Amino acid sequence: MKNKFIVTPFILDQPVPDLETLVQADQLLNKPALSEATSQQRMSQVHQQLAHFVADAIADGERPVSIAGDCCTTIGVLAGLQRAGLDPVLLWLDAHGDFNTWETSPSGFIGGMPLAMLVGRGEQTMMAAMGTLPLPENQVVLCDARNLDPLEKQALTESKVHHVHDIRNLLQHPLLAHPLYVHFDTDIVNPNDAPAMSYATPGGPTAAELQGIFRTLARSGQIVAVSMTAWNFSLDQDGRTQKVCMELLRSLIEQ
Repeated sequence: MKNKFIVTPFILDQPVPDLETLVQADQLLNKPALSEATSQQRMSQVHQQLAHFVADAIADGERPVSIAGDCCTTIGVLAGLQRAGLDPVLLWLDAHGDFNTWETSPSGFIGGMPLAMLVGRGEQTMMAAMGTLPLPENQVVLCDARNLDPLEKQALTESKVHHVHDIRNLLQHPLLAHPLYVHFDTDIVNPNDAPAMSYATPGGPTAAELQGIFRTLARSGQIVAVSMTAWNFSLDQDGRTQKVCMELLRSLIEQ
């Protein structure tokens, strides 16, 4: 399947010009002019154009591959998939759970809430703005999430989300036999291999372990869409983290 890359050079509603350096010929730059509004309204403007690009890619027989600066852009990707008539299983690969709500988050950081939003928990402003339908919790596989806040951990445990703690057990999960939307937050990679992360967390799978799993997922033919949350460019002075993460992305989308 031909991949359609869509690069969104924002973290939440703030521009990240370094992300634009990833855009190559025949790839899309999702950089709408944002109006003066609330932060979430500005983010929804970003998500709205992303959803259009995703839906158009699928209509053209292509697989959307979104690269962005934060995980909230998954709202736009899912909206685009739903507009195209797809209802995939969501495989969320992340060092964090992103399952906080305003009530559980110690920091109040909205970037730690998108997975909860996607299943209809907590803040729903951006979901409603996009017309994105919440996913059933039992249609979500969260892998790793080795760094959870206490109340976030409790909420995740009590939910119906499938939490695979050890990535070595991921490929045995029965939901992976269904069409998949794979979200890859690069901070899942062990920081010994990819250190340039804003929220680096010790431990986690090595790049080599992830590459083997990604190649198996790619060969399955089940992946209908991919999104990747990028590294911190300012911390990546030698370019090592970018090289590792882009190689992992290629393993996931190239058969």
